Amino acid sequence: MHGPHNKIWLFIALAAVLMGINANADCPFVDIQSVNPTIVVELRYAGTKNFVNHPLYPQGTRALARPEVAAALTKAQTTLRRYQYGLKIWDAYRPVSVQTKLWEASRNSDHVANPEVGVGSLHSWGVAIDATLVDSWNRPVSMPSDFDDFTPAAMWRYTGSSFEVHRHLRLLHWAMDRAGFWGMRTEWWHYTISDWKKFLPEEARHSAHLQGTHWNGKL
Repeated sequence: MHGPHNKIWLFIALAAVLMGINANADCPFVDIQSVNPTIVVELRYAGTKNFVNHPLYPQGTRALARPEVAAALTKAQTTLRRYQYGLKIWDAYRPVSVQTKLWEASRNSDHVANPEVGVGSLHSWGVAIDATLVDSWNRPVSMPSDFDDFTPAAMWRYTGSSFEVHRHLRLLHWAMDRAGFWGMRTEWWHYTISDWKKFLPEEARHSAHLQGTHWNGKL
């Protein structure tokens, strides 16, 4: 039976789940779009365009990050705007509960961090984001692969023959590096703030390891 009361209870339940996801953060995270509304957000784990093919976040989940990460993203966005491009965020803060589901579905440590080893995913600490480029009209542009691609096309170093894809990826890497982010060898879309360790508890810093990739070329 579907009536107004059922809809109200459904809304309350959905809001509770959403609050629970955001409550996992142990620090004052911010909504990236509240810091910079020009940054596009399409959280892939709130839909079906991901490797598990179903939503892991409730509809309406916001892209959260530590304030310093959001500020750095604004710096990258400012750089990209000069070239008529912008950022689209595919993922930001990720609750440990969601990270556990991703690990159980993949068991692939090259792409998904085991939440029970070390500090787990740096997404769960609010210091990592997944991003791609859009044009000046916020439309997708050609990139090496889609999100959650576990093939060689996802590698940081693009080895294909498309000049357009190569140019887009170089621009993204360069802008993110200027803003203070490190990349990841196996995922061109993944970036971690370079001073991420200072946001972890002292005891966690010693068990955390990150093989960061710096942009060392020219635009």
